[in-house]
Amino acid sequence: MSNFSQNLKYLRKKKGLTQQQFADNMGIKRSLVGAYEEFRAEPKYELLKKMAEFYNLTMDELVNDTIDDKWKPKRKGDGSSMRVLTVAVDDKDEENIALVPVKASAGYLNGYADPEFIGELPLFNLPMLSEGSYRAFELKGDSMLPLDTGTIIVAEYVEDWNSMKPGSTYVVVSKFEGIVYKRLVYKFKREKGIKLASDNIVYEPYWIETDDILEVWKPKAYISTNFPEVSDEPTIESMDKKLVEMQKTISVLKDNFIRS
Repeated sequence: MSNFSQNLKYLRKKKGLTQQQFADNMGIKRSLVGAYEEFRAEPKYELLKKMAEFYNLTMDELVNDTIDDKWKPKRKGDGSSMRVLTVAVDDKDEENIALVPVKASAGYLNGYADPEFIGELPLFNLPMLSEGSYRAFELKGDSMLPLDTGTIIVAEYVEDWNSMKPGSTYVVVSKFEGIVYKRLVYKFKREKGIKLASDNIVYEPYWIETDDILEVWKPKAYISTNFPEVSDEPTIESMDKKLVEMQKTISVLKDNFIRS
């Protein structure tokens, strides 16, 4: 298998997986992953097929192509073709969360696939997040109030754009729009891309074409130094609660009146 070993190692690291994590996905022992990556063993057909499907590749691509930062799939990107993700790991081979501050957002468009660039970003961990690949992005502007400028969105990498759900929010990295945090209007359409909208109605919805999309991230948490203020003004929830209480009171008074 001419390029299989180096391709397997490259893809695993780009996807942000340790050997143990990849082994768990394949249902094999970690030692086997090491043997495959060091060209000391070759997987059987069914396992090779499973590995290729895991990275959304053909077996021929996984075995024969030279897959690196310059490699491109033979199929036009449609949100489901294989894309690799550059991550930063610590000395325990565990993935860190890279923070993309506003001042680094322009550079991120060119460096999002550069391990050196990602490694130079501020790195941190959040133990409450489950297994996955995460990145943090600093917001700018008022298009997604009440989350305002300076809020940090911690988001999980979305590998399959077809899994995006209308009404949910996403961080989208694209060639021409840069890094935006918006709400998805329609389900992803390969021939058109995605339509995004701001929660602030002052801003008009717009489309981003499929070929312009670089990355998509699903928000899982946010970090802000602005604490929410308690309002004395009634809300729909508080009014509903008071209405129920009034109805109970009226019912009790009615029962007492009938008994008397």
